[in-house]
Amino acid sequence: MTEASNPKLMPVGILTAAIQELTPREQRDPDPDLAIEQWLAYAATLGADCIELSAALHPSLADIPPEAMLDPVANTLDLRRPFNAKRAERVLAAVATTGVAIADIGYFDDMLAADPTVRAKKHSFMVRAMDAAAALGVTAVAGFVGRDQSKSMDQNLIEFETSFIPLLKEAKARDLVYRVEQCPMPGWTTGDNWHNNLAYTPAIWIALHRIAERHGVGDQFRIHYDPSHAILMGQDTRSVFQYLKDQGYPFLIGGLHVKGQVIDAHGVAAWGYGGQTLLRGDWVDGQVTADPTAWSNAWKKQTAIAQHELPGTARHDPLAYLQNRTVDWLDHQLALRECLDVDPAKLPLIVEHEFPPARLQDPVALRPVLAGSLSFVRAIDAAAASMYELQHVALPRLDIQPQGFGRRAYRD
Repeated sequence: MTEASNPKLMPVGILTAAIQELTPREQRDPDPDLAIEQWLAYAATLGADCIELSAALHPSLADIPPEAMLDPVANTLDLRRPFNAKRAERVLAAVATTGVAIADIGYFDDMLAADPTVRAKKHSFMVRAMDAAAALGVTAVAGFVGRDQSKSMDQNLIEFETSFIPLLKEAKARDLVYRVEQCPMPGWTTGDNWHNNLAYTPAIWIALHRIAERHGVGDQFRIHYDPSHAILMGQDTRSVFQYLKDQGYPFLIGGLHVKGQVIDAHGVAAWGYGGQTLLRGDWVDGQVTADPTAWSNAWKKQTAIAQHELPGTARHDPLAYLQNRTVDWLDHQLALRECLDVDPAKLPLIVEHEFPPARLQDPVALRPVLAGSLSFVRAIDAAAASMYELQHVALPRLDIQPQGFGRRAYRD
């Protein structure tokens, strides 16, 4: 009897920072878990399988003024008070009612901040996020490594071993995985550094994993891959994944954001891939301005040459795919299956919405946009799953080779 085709589809979800104030603050501050309940219900209307629950320091406790942050964060998970069993029971009841799962908890902050007091504050918050994850039965937290701005990257490698490894040990104590996102975070500082998150590229991921292994926490260190950051650094997903496979690390990708990046050729002509290095507005008369509303101009290092894409919002452009100027979503999903050691059915595709023109805070107006993007992601993944099943399972059973070569890694 001929075996049936069985393409493995990936769950599709959304990061709750997509709408930072889905629940008005005057309602959520006195009743923090209402924000999670309403996000789960909203995600169900979008057709999402899951959410990535965004955690962040409450605006009253943050070390960076809200007006200085171009990179949106959301404290959907409010941890000013301990996330106890009663809170967990309430949230899990909402999960059961809506049918929308919680994929992981994301707290995206600089865990190697130079100021020891600020660093300790962020570490304490991440441990509380881990406690919440454990209480909810979630298997992972996601975040950044960060960078100590007062030190070189080699010195930050030492900082990782002395300061970040303890966080991985906290994760291990709770049977969690810490998934590190690879954004270089160029706008995190008004200084000249462009790479402000140590774990920004595959060669470094491997070096960090080896350090983690020496301390018995290699299984806790994984990467939360986002193709938009690869595009920003001139990389393509297939080559990144193939490199990991070639080096013997196809297991390192443990989570995924699906967010695109569209390179602005005009901006690259003006500034190159290093982005806008001066005359941004965050410096005045040779000094960093005291006006925090101007600090976000540091992000021109990135925004002068690129703009984030909500999946499906960038026009189909095969030449741009070959030039690594936008994400080739179909090949992204194929390469994941062909190069990595993953079970697609257990690896959610988390849509992250940072497309500036559509950064609306009106959930009704934004619903068709987010729902359309999730539908696009699901359809692309279904196409990739079917192609993989056909080319790697069905045809080989009949000793038939697929046609052509496909997109090649390291193409030059």
